[in-house]
Amino acid sequence: MSAASCLLSEEQFLCSICLEVFTDPVSTPCGHNFCKICITKHWKSKAQCVCPLCNQGFYRRPELKVNTFISQMASEFRQSTKIEDSFRSEEPAAKPGEVQCDFCTGTKLKAIKSCLKCEASYCQTHLEPHLTAARLKSHQLIHPVDNLEDRMCKKHNDTLKLFCRTDQTCVCSLCPALDHKNHEFVPLEEEYEAKKAELEKTEAELKQKIQFTQVKIQEIQQSEQLSREAADRERAEGVQIFTALKQHVEDIQADFMETLEEKQRSTKKQAEDFIKELQQELSELTKVSAEVEKLLLSEDHLLLLQSFLSISPAPPTKDWTQVRVQRSYEGSVVKAVAQLEETISQETKKLLEVELKRIQQFSVDVTLDPDSAHPKLILSDDEREVYRSDVRKNLPDNPERFDTYVSVLGKQSFSSGRFYYEVQVKGKTGWDLGVTTETSSRKGTIIPSPQNGFWTVGLWKDLNELLTHEDRPVRLSVKSRPEKVAVFVDYEEGLVSFYDVDAPALIFSFTGCSFSHKLLPFFCPCFTYGGTSSAPLIISAVSHPTVFL
Repeated sequence: MSAASCLLSEEQFLCSICLEVFTDPVSTPCGHNFCKICITKHWKSKAQCVCPLCNQGFYRRPELKVNTFISQMASEFRQSTKIEDSFRSEEPAAKPGEVQCDFCTGTKLKAIKSCLKCEASYCQTHLEPHLTAARLKSHQLIHPVDNLEDRMCKKHNDTLKLFCRTDQTCVCSLCPALDHKNHEFVPLEEEYEAKKAELEKTEAELKQKIQFTQVKIQEIQQSEQLSREAADRERAEGVQIFTALKQHVEDIQADFMETLEEKQRSTKKQAEDFIKELQQELSELTKVSAEVEKLLLSEDHLLLLQSFLSISPAPPTKDWTQVRVQRSYEGSVVKAVAQLEETISQETKKLLEVELKRIQQFSVDVTLDPDSAHPKLILSDDEREVYRSDVRKNLPDNPERFDTYVSVLGKQSFSSGRFYYEVQVKGKTGWDLGVTTETSSRKGTIIPSPQNGFWTVGLWKDLNELLTHEDRPVRLSVKSRPEKVAVFVDYEEGLVSFYDVDAPALIFSFTGCSFSHKLLPFFCPCFTYGGTSSAPLIISAVSHPTVFL
């Protein structure tokens, strides 16, 4: 018999809690019938025993006994209808994580609805009475959820329908009058929309942060990859250079050893020739000496006189007084090391040529800033040349202008990355070049040191040598005065390097710098020194070479 055809009879045998045909039905003192396990479970979660249908309370929990008449009738009805078997056979079993029907026996089926009134979840079969029975249609059905008891007010046993904004908690319809007097309440739906709007805003912010973080991760990964590639290039180049240097060292060592061996062989042969010649003379001298000694022993006057004329008391010999064997090797090692130094110098020059070509790709267009120029400086119309005059111009004393230190800055500023520019200093006996921070002092006496925000190298006529400032002035060792100076800055690396472009040679490098402000190119043409340093500082154009990185 189908559930639809026997609906009237079925209602008479349905437990109002589980909505199934009675199993071990019991009657409460108020006359209503329930499955024994259903009413027992229902009362177990309540502070007071109350009938689920009429809400009559009992001070003591009634002693429940199975109603044998109703039990027998329910059993006969169950056998005649077989409702559960016919409907449940086509429904899916609940999977892990899905809400289960509270009233399925054996295999638990997937719940499709939960009832807030009954505090239970139902599969399709067990839900049908809620859809067809008039007295159950008023129950509030929602999407299936676990822990339905959390959706009920534990104090008033009523559905949570309101939100107390004062206490930021969900309440039932009785709470405002009893426990939340003078509080602000709104329907759950209204607060839901408000909180949902906040969550949507939070979600948008989180997505933005996630996107930023993902982009930053990609940037760091790309930077690390570029760093790794650069390290691989440097490693390969280093291996090549040091292998070549090692070969040069081995070649020079081999030449040194061969020279010594050749010199020693020559000395040995010379000594052998001298000894041979001396031994020949010794043999002759010994022979004559023996004859002389023999005559001296003779007492025959006639024989001695006759033999004397034929014997030379001192046979002719070579003058060996100044003859020496070459035994000095001093200077051989020094000569070999000097040769090695020359080789290393040539290799270093090649390396610097490559290095300059590489960093020249970061060349920037630098022009001079008239607003920063000291009143005694003259700038060219294209703002690429500057020289000092003896006449002080009447200019506004704006904050960025140098008033004592005769200097000028570049217009361009840099707060990241790498940049490179070249300055011609030919014909000058005094100059100072480098970079400074946008916040460095422009007024009064200035010591151009890193502590004051200046990273510079300069030539000073009084000392006639290159200097830089760290904690104190440092003299720089260079083979020759540069005529064109290159300035290279790697902001993130904290590097400021100066090069002699024509040599080429590295003049000096500031390393491990920590930059926190924008950097600007710095130029100081210094004094004219009676006309010996009147030539201008000229910002040179840099041709961009083709560099394969």
